[in-house]
Amino acid sequence: MTTPPNPSGMSGTYTSRFRQFADRAWYHLRHPTRRGVLLAVAAVPALLLLYVLLLIPFTPSISDLRKAKTAKPSVVLSADGKELAVFKRANRDWVKLEDISPNVVNALIATEDRRFYDHHGMDFKRTAAAAVNTFKGDLQGGSTITQQLARNLYPEDIGRSATLTRKIKEAITALKIESVYTKDEILETYLNTVPFLYNAYGIEMAARTYFDKSADELDVLESATLIGMLKGTSYYNPVVNPGRALERRNTVLAQMVKHGKVPEAKLAALKKMPLKVDFERQEEPLGSAPHLAQQLKRWLIEWADRNDYNIYADGLVVRTTLDSRLQNMANAAVTMQMDRLQAVVNSDWRLTSGWNAKTRPGQARELVLGFIRDSKEYKAARAAGYSDDESIKAIQGNATVLQKLRNDKLRLQAGFMAVDPTNGHVKAWVGSRDYASDQFDHVSQARRQPGSTFKPFVYAAAFENGSRPNDVFVDQALEIPLGNGAFWRPGDAGGPSGATMTLRQGLMYSKNSITAQVMQGVGPQHVAKLAKSMGVRQSKMDEVLSLALGTSPVTLKEMVTSYSTLANDGRYIEPMMIARVEDRNGKVLEQMVEPVAETAMQTTVAQTVVDVLRGAVDQGTGAGIRSRYGIRADVAGKTGTTQDNTDAWFILMSPQLVAGAWVGFNDNRVTMGSGWGQGSQAALPIVGEFFRRAYRDRVADVNARFTAPRDTSVADPAPVEIEVNRTPAPVEEPSPIDRSVSFANPAAPREGSWQPSPGIRYVTVQVPAAELQGPQPVANADIVPRDLQPPEPRRP
Repeated sequence: MTTPPNPSGMSGTYTSRFRQFADRAWYHLRHPTRRGVLLAVAAVPALLLLYVLLLIPFTPSISDLRKAKTAKPSVVLSADGKELAVFKRANRDWVKLEDISPNVVNALIATEDRRFYDHHGMDFKRTAAAAVNTFKGDLQGGSTITQQLARNLYPEDIGRSATLTRKIKEAITALKIESVYTKDEILETYLNTVPFLYNAYGIEMAARTYFDKSADELDVLESATLIGMLKGTSYYNPVVNPGRALERRNTVLAQMVKHGKVPEAKLAALKKMPLKVDFERQEEPLGSAPHLAQQLKRWLIEWADRNDYNIYADGLVVRTTLDSRLQNMANAAVTMQMDRLQAVVNSDWRLTSGWNAKTRPGQARELVLGFIRDSKEYKAARAAGYSDDESIKAIQGNATVLQKLRNDKLRLQAGFMAVDPTNGHVKAWVGSRDYASDQFDHVSQARRQPGSTFKPFVYAAAFENGSRPNDVFVDQALEIPLGNGAFWRPGDAGGPSGATMTLRQGLMYSKNSITAQVMQGVGPQHVAKLAKSMGVRQSKMDEVLSLALGTSPVTLKEMVTSYSTLANDGRYIEPMMIARVEDRNGKVLEQMVEPVAETAMQTTVAQTVVDVLRGAVDQGTGAGIRSRYGIRADVAGKTGTTQDNTDAWFILMSPQLVAGAWVGFNDNRVTMGSGWGQGSQAALPIVGEFFRRAYRDRVADVNARFTAPRDTSVADPAPVEIEVNRTPAPVEEPSPIDRSVSFANPAAPREGSWQPSPGIRYVTVQVPAAELQGPQPVANADIVPRDLQPPEPRRP
């Protein structure tokens, strides 16, 4: 029977063998032989070579280098071929070597790598000298221009730590670069990728930043200054540390003299010259549609990751649906109106007495105090133990903090979007007044109460239920029970008139009392469902009666999309921004599928709403489109204003374009003035100016007509105006706001008021009396108008 091995005995055997090996090694160290010494010496380079071979897979491949050689950023183009955005890894403007001043190249080679044209990526003599000097305590760099380029191109792969591993990776990559690039290509790539602070990459951006000129215009002194920065951009920054930069520049000049690039006789005079820096920070161009471009960038990054592309190097081309002409018109319209309104805001909120909250009466004072308490400076003071009064007084005494608060809280904002209703193509998109100061997108991100622009959904629901534009209601005070003893009392400016009004008039003149009665009959569930089918698909709507007056926040994109559904005869089309993606050679990589139209409502219902909203432009709250902007085309639209003029809206439809604008403050505690903050005064001018320019420049067809027939029961003023004035006088540019004169236009009544337009005659139509029967003034306002009541059950 075999005895199993003893584990403890095996352990003892291994311990004994290791002790014997250690004893022999120690003996040979104490008594070295010639063979042993040779083996030991040979082991060091062998191990180093093995380590180098192990690092090669962790450096960029030859294919990566070839790809970097032809790297090209992705570009976003409009439908008409204009550049909207360029997606670059850094803020650089690539220039060819022949377009760079020879002074720059001479300074670079003389200072950084005088044997540049003699080595193949590694200057072993310089590396050895640097190692010796470093060992002596004088830290020196021995990297060639090619090695520095390796770090600039692949900072993540190579790193910047002062370790042996980094130097070996750098050397391996440099040797690879020399096998792929020519010497001139190495110089060109290096000078276009090296960083110069202030988000300036490459010699061209550096020349503009520090000397306000192009790279081909740099003289010897300027070239020496910029090349001198490469030893330490922050330490030798000519803006912050001019003394160090001057000293370093003179060192570079001395190196240029030493290597014959500058005559020695000129050196003394050159050293006495000042820096003459002309500093201007270079900002990346935002393009004409920056908010949309940022959305497209996020989308393209995800698309490129899925399809193995690099948006910064592969030269992808994204073709969008935007029209550059319409986009420029939209930008101009927003800028013009917002500059005018901001002047009013600045006048109303003057920075007097340090914007002292105690000097502002009533609600304004409390609002300013709220701004102060929201500030990080106030919270820091409170955290430090100061009382509320002490913290407020400290901030009121700091003019810089108050000015920042004022600029932040009282900067009026806007959003604008235009869509082709026939195919859903987005034609213009303005996310804010200025992307540089406000990146928040007020088209797709901001959710605000839409006010009266939501009312067409309510009337569309009524028309779906069989109501007609000429059905009549009473403009009366309402007190609608909500249950649990609560009541909803919707009202209008000026109070109830007691007059009868048609549904057409109720929507044209934006009457809350009429809209509320309609909502009672159709129900908020029906309205919310219809609004969702038409385009309000991201925002949650509260299914309550007050939804009729636009109390549930939505986005401008959703509202413009919904109105596009109306203009498209009730067919919803999802907005589309991207047409296709191409490679740098024009090959189509992905063609976007046109969205399929969905039936959101009956065509007759959509056409009825469009026709009623024609009246809102011809005679109602949107009449400024005709009177102020001289637009005679077949258009329909609706204004919207929320409580206390917090939000102003206007959306205008034509057969080819649907455009909408929102105006307000980011902080909705701040409201607009009663004389200019309504939708017809704040938002309508943006849309009106946009359409005026589009028709003037024939980007849109002024003769296009809706398929919706005009109601024959109402005399429509639009054709009469066209016949009477076939060549209307040119519309002048809007003048600065005259604060002594109200914006009110006799042809554009305020929302919530009702006054028939002079000269508009309502034609009597002979219909059975039973059908004309409508609600009459009654004492009990809880009674639902008969036309909107459910049918009574038949009695047996």
